[in-house]
Amino acid sequence: MQLTLILGIAFAIGAVLFALQNNAPVTVTLALWSFEGSLALVLLLTLGIGALITGLLSSPAVIRGQWRTTRLGHRVAELEQQLATQLEKNEKLTAELVKLTPPSTATTAQDFAEKPYVGLKSLILGNGEKPE
Repeated sequence: MQLTLILGIAFAIGAVLFALQNNAPVTVTLALWSFEGSLALVLLLTLGIGALITGLLSSPAVIRGQWRTTRLGHRVAELEQQLATQLEKNEKLTAELVKLTPPSTATTAQDFAEKPYVGLKSLILGNGEKPE
């Protein structure tokens, strides 16, 4: 963002210097409208109009991007809250399962942890753990 601003200011300074060096009187005609002024004024005016048009054309995309970022930020916060709730439920259910399981079968919550995934390639090649 700052680099864009610096480049924009440098471009504007260059345009002003160029316009000031070209200050001959010119006539600009568009259909029925005619304007007479210095070339510097015409160049700066066209530069300003071009910047205005660029800003107006790019603003809808910028606004949509900001809305999308805000909406996705809210969604992330919502999903993080759901995850925290599910983790709490998981801990409570695991603790309850440990309490209800006879001591000879399982003694800790780690005994109920899922086995690591063994892929088909590992099973075929024999590199992975054997399923129990």
